[in-house]
Amino acid sequence: MFIVILLLVAIFTGCTPVTPKDMIYVPAGEFFMGSNEVDTEAKSLQYGNKIPWFANERPMRKIYQKAFFIDKYEVSNKRYKQFVDATKHEAPSYFSQINLSEIENLPVTAVSWFDAKEFCKWEGKRLPAEAEWEKTARGTEGKRYPWGNDFDASKVNGSGNHNGPMDVTSLEAGKSPFGAHHMAGNVYEWTESWYEKYEGNEYDDKDYGRNFKVVRGGSWGGLGHYSLVIYLRATYRFPINPDSKYEDLGFRCAKDVS
Repeated sequence: MFIVILLLVAIFTGCTPVTPKDMIYVPAGEFFMGSNEVDTEAKSLQYGNKIPWFANERPMRKIYQKAFFIDKYEVSNKRYKQFVDATKHEAPSYFSQINLSEIENLPVTAVSWFDAKEFCKWEGKRLPAEAEWEKTARGTEGKRYPWGNDFDASKVNGSGNHNGPMDVTSLEAGKSPFGAHHMAGNVYEWTESWYEKYEGNEYDDKDYGRNFKVVRGGSWGGLGHYSLVIYLRATYRFPINPDSKYEDLGFRCAKDVS
């Protein structure tokens, strides 16, 4: 009750509300979402992708996002094991194949969208919407990467510079403008959002609709495909069947302010 009162006071006075442990407060306001980049050389198709790079990200536009909380770190194996033990939810297959104490601070992977949603619900949270994820990743100025507009391999676990996931609290130098770690690289992250067309988008993707969920952030491994710098951009969005499970796909949770 005390926390609820503090939140209400913060909302009506304009003060920063009390932020839950290991979460970040992202204030309400406008930010740039999407990009106006164009794959003029059709490089995406050369790598075997179905659509040109950037086509589903256009146009860049300024949108308003209400305040929210989001996890500072990707959900770790340790956190997910607590959930499994408490609820008897099915564990990722590798939980029984390895000493979890050796990987407890690595991000949990091989979980479906449904698994991720249940975990967040158990913690009293939810999965972040695409807009919430992107605002957290790039800030309000439309940065290309969490740290800025120029790629820096020392600030990210991606593009082949590491051979697997890293501690969720690592790479402090690569954190986002709001302070979230691994918003680029480490593992892709589930969002709450369906893979739908942006307002004003002119590309006709047959996958638009309510069949696939959007994953964000890029990873160390590239969802079993190429691990390219372009996938580490804050605007990159990829459609995945919500039942899918990959060794480089995890998630983080978000939470309403009120």
